[in-house]
Amino acid sequence: MKTLVLTLILSVSTLSSFAQTDSLKNPLVVSGYIETYYAYDFGNPSNHNSPGFMYSYNKQNEVNVNLGFIKAAYQTRNIRSNLAFMTGTYAKANLAAEPGILKNIFEANAGVKLSKAKSLWLDVGVFTSHIGFESAIGKDCWNLTRSILADNSPYYESGAKLSYTSDDDKWFLSALLLNGWQRIKRVPGNNTPSFGHQITFRPNRKIILNSSSFIGSDTPDHNRQMRYFHNFYGQIQLTEKFGIILGVDIGAQQKSKGSRNYNTWYSPVLLVKYAPAEKISISARAEYYSDVNEVIINTETSNAFQTYGYSLNLDYQITNKFTWRFEGRGFDSKYDIFTSSNNLTNRYYSITSALAISL
Repeated sequence: MKTLVLTLILSVSTLSSFAQTDSLKNPLVVSGYIETYYAYDFGNPSNHNSPGFMYSYNKQNEVNVNLGFIKAAYQTRNIRSNLAFMTGTYAKANLAAEPGILKNIFEANAGVKLSKAKSLWLDVGVFTSHIGFESAIGKDCWNLTRSILADNSPYYESGAKLSYTSDDDKWFLSALLLNGWQRIKRVPGNNTPSFGHQITFRPNRKIILNSSSFIGSDTPDHNRQMRYFHNFYGQIQLTEKFGIILGVDIGAQQKSKGSRNYNTWYSPVLLVKYAPAEKISISARAEYYSDVNEVIINTETSNAFQTYGYSLNLDYQITNKFTWRFEGRGFDSKYDIFTSSNNLTNRYYSITSALAISL
């Protein structure tokens, strides 16, 4: 982590010289976001916690803040930098392993353009994940809550990213050197570099195709278990009012150091969105997540995680910066892994309402 912070500081210092001769009209933009919510779990958990595999909107039967942040973004033709600090139940759950103030970092990165003629950038620091179509920012997602595969793959990452955007904006390519699987600070005893890639193709305004991967280890070197992971999704706007997203995660991790045997997991997901009016949209989601060996999701029971999920979402855009959202969600598992009135059951139901405000 010390190396990353030092690299980031040196990058900002070096890049500042470019800003003196290469500035835009308003290079500094300050913005903010806050999303409050109330979630009701029909199982009435006494600790007010959602099932352990849910990391967003994970406090039940109480009003809370999922994510609130303030962000400063600086960009000229040759340099860019982002710094954002956050709070909320999302931050507490997803950054629980990070020490001290790192728990409150949403973004902290600096980048330099490497070519005068092409959009080729090198960014270093902490940034949002290159994996998946859902982010931590609720208003940018079709559904109020996140899918199982989004909650159980990286939301953020730290390291260095080399990226290229084609002149016609149809292709985006990136290669990443990372500190680990959703890590700012490395796992103690881990000195194995992690890698990632992203390829996004936009043949027109209606279609997005994306491939992202992760290769690395999330364990100390003495018992290193290599992890190989790939996410693919396609987003298609079929009409002005109707769109779909189809995605799939698949991963494999060594059973032990040097083993040729792997534990695997996978998750397909389908989202559909319909906008009957200018300020109203309806989204539905169907998903399945299988992690028989509990590599990613630990049920804390003797049963494996093999679960179907479904949800229905209604959004009303009160203003261009203020959105009210409502969602009903359910899970149906092969085994009894959920708790309802202190008894184990294979089904789970909840409703969530949220207000998202962009500042």
